[in-house]
Amino acid sequence: MMKLYGHELSGNSYKVKLMLSLLGLDYEWMQVDVMAGEHKQPEFLALNPFGQIPLLVDNDTVLADAQAILVYLARQYGNESWLPADPLSLARVVRWLSTTAGEIRQGPESARLYHLFKIPNINWERTEQKSTFILTQLNDHLRDRQWLECDRPTIADIAAFPYVSLAPDGQIDLAPYPNILAWCDRIRQLPQYVEMKTIA
Repeated sequence: MMKLYGHELSGNSYKVKLMLSLLGLDYEWMQVDVMAGEHKQPEFLALNPFGQIPLLVDNDTVLADAQAILVYLARQYGNESWLPADPLSLARVVRWLSTTAGEIRQGPESARLYHLFKIPNINWERTEQKSTFILTQLNDHLRDRQWLECDRPTIADIAAFPYVSLAPDGQIDLAPYPNILAWCDRIRQLPQYVEMKTIA
């Protein structure tokens, strides 16, 4: 059985849990106490030298990074609906994986870290500006479509969803972004969707 190492308050851990559920896959949850620094201990570093969660172990495959894990799960256990094979559609999905690791991380994810976990050395004014920028872009992108790409849910949606939905944890109001709110509701209606308790 697969093992997923993570923390229940981690949006990156959650997106992998969500993908596993959407694919109907069984796995064992391995709690990593990041607050106590368990992810920096030798036992965990032997699995992931980067000392980061989430981490997926599937038989002999050990894979870190939430976006990379989504790609693996979609290709290994899903079908082309989650990760298209044609070059242009694939490129468009990968663009959102990059946006998740870039603008969304620098905006809503950092805002959440600042307010919920009191992470020091985060420039709040810059984080707020980054949040406004990416949420405006995302809201505009969703103006005439239901999903980020391909007219169907893909791992692009699953990658971007958690920290966008968690924006209120970082005191970022989603009310000005009705297209994002509607998109979040559509994701919550997916078969076998699982909730993250801190998602607003």
